[in-house]
Amino acid sequence: MSTTTVSISGMTCGHCVDSVSEEISAIDGVQNVTVDLNKGGISTATVTSVADLDPDQIGEAVAEAGYLVVANDA
Repeated sequence: MSTTTVSISGMTCGHCVDSVSEEISAIDGVQNVTVDLNKGGISTATVTSVADLDPDQIGEAVAEAGYLVVANDA
């Protein structure tokens, strides 16, 4: 198992959390997504997967939800 943490800007509500979680969960190998919402600030998503994820895949998933990854530990 692998854990990746990403910082995301622009999230303000529970719908934002749901959108980001849904898009990241669609990446092959993702087992769990937990989002710590910081309304109007930088939120954090912790992604658990069966193998290391490509940071670009995570960024694309977050962008598809309408937000921007500002930092990634992958």
